[in-house]
Amino acid sequence: MTTSRDSLSFPRRYARTQRFTLGAPRAFSVSPDGERVVFVRSASGTDRSHGLWVLDLGGTGGSEGSVGPGGPVERLAADPGALLAGAEEELSAEERARRERSREGSGGIVGYAVDGAVELAAFALSGRLFTAELRAGTARELPVPGPVVDPRPSPDGRYVAYAAGGALRVTGTDPGSAAGADRALAEPEAEGVTYGLAEFAASEEMSRSRGFWWAPSSDRLLVARVDERPVRRWWIADPAHPERAPHAVAYPAAGTPNAEVGLFLVDLAGARTEVVWDRAAFPYLARVRWSGDGAPLLLVQARDQRTQAYLEVDPVSGATREVRRDEDPVWLELFAGVPARTADGRLVRIADEGGARVLAVGERALTDGTLHVRAVLDVGAEDVLISASAGEAAEAPEIGEIHVYRVGTGGTGGVERVSEGAGVHGAVRSGAVTVLSSARPDVPGSVVRVLRDGKTVAEVASYAQTPPLAAGVRLVEGGARRIPCAVLLPSGWSEGDGPLPVLLDPYGGPHGQRVVAAHNPYLTSRWFAEQGFAVIVADGRGMPGRSPAWEKSVSRDFAGTLDDQIEALHGLAGRFPLDLGRVAIRGWSYGGYLAALAALRRPDVFHAAVVGAPVTDWRLYDTHYTERYLGHPDEEPGVYAANSLVTDEGLSGAVEPARPMMIVHGLADDNVVMAHTLRLSSALLAAGRPHEVLPLSGVTHMTPQEQVAENLLLLQVDFLKRALGLD
Repeated sequence: MTTSRDSLSFPRRYARTQRFTLGAPRAFSVSPDGERVVFVRSASGTDRSHGLWVLDLGGTGGSEGSVGPGGPVERLAADPGALLAGAEEELSAEERARRERSREGSGGIVGYAVDGAVELAAFALSGRLFTAELRAGTARELPVPGPVVDPRPSPDGRYVAYAAGGALRVTGTDPGSAAGADRALAEPEAEGVTYGLAEFAASEEMSRSRGFWWAPSSDRLLVARVDERPVRRWWIADPAHPERAPHAVAYPAAGTPNAEVGLFLVDLAGARTEVVWDRAAFPYLARVRWSGDGAPLLLVQARDQRTQAYLEVDPVSGATREVRRDEDPVWLELFAGVPARTADGRLVRIADEGGARVLAVGERALTDGTLHVRAVLDVGAEDVLISASAGEAAEAPEIGEIHVYRVGTGGTGGVERVSEGAGVHGAVRSGAVTVLSSARPDVPGSVVRVLRDGKTVAEVASYAQTPPLAAGVRLVEGGARRIPCAVLLPSGWSEGDGPLPVLLDPYGGPHGQRVVAAHNPYLTSRWFAEQGFAVIVADGRGMPGRSPAWEKSVSRDFAGTLDDQIEALHGLAGRFPLDLGRVAIRGWSYGGYLAALAALRRPDVFHAAVVGAPVTDWRLYDTHYTERYLGHPDEEPGVYAANSLVTDEGLSGAVEPARPMMIVHGLADDNVVMAHTLRLSSALLAAGRPHEVLPLSGVTHMTPQEQVAENLLLLQVDFLKRALGLD
């Protein structure tokens, strides 16, 4: 078996193209008049700087950038290189934190916000505020104090609100008018207090990256006040630069105080009215929605996440009224797009009812167990657009598929699939226009189509590079639990070559589905397969997309997720050429925890492990994530000890023989801090267990820079071959 020249070049190309995502369009907005689609995209498959683009659906075509002759036309609305006059982009500490929380590794215009008509966009570059007039195609800077974070136009387009220096500020989009004066609407009273920014737990774990919301009338805002003074400070140092002082991170570790989060109604004169709810009972502000369909809606959660309340806010007094309360004995999930309202005022939510995850409008469930609802994409006049997988009551499994559906909200209801063919599909919709993105298992990248009244009127071009490897993945189920699996064999393998050494390549933890019906998510797994491994990616219990019971079965038992990896491995051994005497595992983050667990507790199955940025002591991970699954450490210390890799009880599960481990961790990681790896290494050393530690200077929890990312893949292959005796 030989390795092709293309596969040898893969690590460098994979890193340089940021997993072959650069040049692909994303972050779509559709104008309510159906004339424009706005998105960001870089100029090539290796260009990190994203520009702001407009697809004019009513264009006459014929010019450069046309999507089709005589059809819709793409044009660049804002070029970051021109706006910065060729200068390098400089990020503030707040912007770096936002990008780390969203795992954003590229540059330029990586995010933007639009007014209600989608005629004006606002964005930040190098901490400066810019706007783009989307009809005219002109962009300009608004001179305001910085560094600017998360600028957002008012629905009428007359103002832009933004966070800067811990304050929420507003400026007019016409600086010459009386309304154009820049001013602070809410300023911090003390160090550690901010207005208009999301706290760590919200942005890292709740998928809430925003800290302020405009009223539909554009005359006031809802503004989050975050007080991080109760949160314990951790210090992140860079040992490669001892001359630099460590920087402080307000990190809410499990069992310790969270930031105190409040909410205020603030008008354009700066008058503030506090929004009042029982913050002692519901400290987590999980969702805020203020649309034209009624008063603002909040979703607030108890700290144990077993109770949550939907609250309606009086936009004058700040008083709240409970619209609904949900309870669950295990935990309540958070979903994108909800809560929302229909035009006639009914509450739209996603709920676990009758063993299924359903779309509920008012008091009525509009879907059943044949679908597993994942998100609400849009609420229309007569329907709700949702993202969903096949539920356990479906007639046939659709392994890894995610589709877009229309669900009628009228008397007869009805469910209609919008997306077609195996794949992972997503959508953005406004009125009659839908932007449908489709990734398929046998085709690289994604295809983005624009539909009007269900018919394709345009495709949005992608400049992403084509990977040098074809995924060549088989999606199957393994074991008695029917665990979703992806299997990749070397392209040159034949039956005469005999069984192959095995590499398990999971994430394996909650909210980390890896077995998906798409091509590009398997590229690194394919590259490892080309090095001579049979690669298995298995999604055990805790993964989304199947059933509430499947997800919640990991409660209080993270260590039990290893059993599903073993069951998948043994369940596939009779169908694929797997050498069970040479089995390795690699993973990052939760996958790193799982890899270390495998080497320590099941050396009878696993013979080597690459352990990347592992959580080794769950008491060192954040509140909202960890307490959801393991409870409060003061109330359930035994649960934390049993699921730890470094406590006495956790290490007591380690058995002989000792298996080689390569532990990799970024020294600048502020999500899974380096202390996890250092404590594991100390425990292994004390136990006399051989291991290697590879510290990455200046690297966070994200994929590191190009040269490091390339060599990290090569070093892993070298380690695995040495550890399994494949040299």
